[in-house]
Amino acid sequence: MAARGQAGAAMGGIESAKPAAALSTSLTLTVDGKATTFSVADLKAMAQKTVKVHNTHTNADETYSGVALGDLLAKAGFVADKTTQKKMLRSYLQVEGTDKYWVLYSLTEVEGSEHVGDVIVATSVDGKDLGADGELKLVSTEDKKPQRWVRNLAAIALKSEE
Repeated sequence: MAARGQAGAAMGGIESAKPAAALSTSLTLTVDGKATTFSVADLKAMAQKTVKVHNTHTNADETYSGVALGDLLAKAGFVADKTTQKKMLRSYLQVEGTDKYWVLYSLTEVEGSEHVGDVIVATSVDGKDLGADGELKLVSTEDKKPQRWVRNLAAIALKSEE
């Protein structure tokens, strides 16, 4: 009840009866209809990238570590190269948390060969667990506001328009 009241206060006094989202514990990544599930241990065992961002919601500088989303896509079957260039330009990612909050990214926004910003699947912030944000969180360095960051990250689906 107290948590719901705090959430309501943060939303301008509007209380929500919506229960708290389950904490994320794994990530399902779907590429070309094939789903691959990664545990937190799987992600922590991969090459890590560290990014520094300013979180305007908390008005604090934060340092996140995790797997570059482009690397994760390659591990799940989508490799960015000359043969996939056209598909990359016509594809997007639907990213969803356990609370069903979802956002879209153009595939070129997360691919290092195409974009200067970094998008990572974070497993830690400032050297600690993510806490209430679950075990996994999607973080983008180029967004001015963290509105497309996804807490309690649960699923990412690569979709193409032809």
